[in-house]
Amino acid sequence: MRTSRRAVLSSVGTAASIGVAGCLGGGGGSGIPDYDCDTSSSTDSVSELPRPVIGDPEADVTVAVFKDFACPHCATWELEESPTIESEYVDPGIIRYEHWDFPIPVHDTWSPGVANAARGVQDRQGDEAFFAFAKTAFEHHESYSWDIVGYAAEEAGGDPCSAIRDGESGTYEAVVSADREAGVGRGVQGTPTVFVNGEPVSAPTADAVSTAIENAR
Repeated sequence: MRTSRRAVLSSVGTAASIGVAGCLGGGGGSGIPDYDCDTSSSTDSVSELPRPVIGDPEADVTVAVFKDFACPHCATWELEESPTIESEYVDPGIIRYEHWDFPIPVHDTWSPGVANAARGVQDRQGDEAFFAFAKTAFEHHESYSWDIVGYAAEEAGGDPCSAIRDGESGTYEAVVSADREAGVGRGVQGTPTVFVNGEPVSAPTADAVSTAIENAR
């Protein structure tokens, strides 16, 4: 029987505020397969993973985005704003584009759960699969279920039951928590928060991020 993990992380506290609109806390799709997974077996926790990156890892300009997988504003970024940045700067190899986890949590189960599942996909299938998983997950962020998590993993070329198990058990919780702590240290208080070469962007929009990239080149 599946049990939901309840790893609620501490609030941001006294970290400096960054002025970006987004999620500030609180807070099964049609055609999705029904995965009959045995998730009762234990998994070893993982404490370190490389940063999920697309684009040119050695580029002079780095775009870092802090996201909560249950945040609707992060879904807007991922599905409506980020594609412009990807086509204009990631695909040509102009920038290094980094994902950072920042589970506020908007939802006690899905904020950390989907992040853990995503990191499992990254660990087994690589960075491209991680970002593919993220896109599919955000497409279904309003109706998350463990079957949707499995579907997103399968669409990215991963094993659905492994992703579900990682999400439920928190296999990569240390990795996700380390990202969040780093975000707190950088003044992140809401998601999505975007940095270009370490400087916060005023708004999580393609126009604002493009301007920051051009200024940094």
